[in-house]
Amino acid sequence: MSGLTWSIWHWPGILPSDYNAGEGNLLLQMLLFTAGVAPQGIIYAYFSFKSNSLWPAVILHASHNLFIQQVFTPLTIRGSGTHFCIDEFGILLPVFSSIVAIYFYRRATTEGL
Repeated sequence: MSGLTWSIWHWPGILPSDYNAGEGNLLLQMLLFTAGVAPQGIIYAYFSFKSNSLWPAVILHASHNLFIQQVFTPLTIRGSGTHFCIDEFGILLPVFSSIVAIYFYRRATTEGL
């Protein structure tokens, strides 16, 4: 729930802006953004509960923003259709986030978190 809430929290900052340079379908991009951010709530919660601190979530969120916006996306060669795969609005983030979230969810369950 925290990941879903966090993704919806970002919508007002994304919707009125030209955040993704107008590439692609806005509804699809928002669905992919939500599907990518929501599982991260599980990952961030795991580290926060494990450490009894919010700082791991803060650091992970800041690192996510830094690497996806300033490193990975600028390094990717733009071509026809690449906007469907990369950045916070592509399909790769939800896939990767979901796989990692499943791992940490299972780990949290076995650790009793």
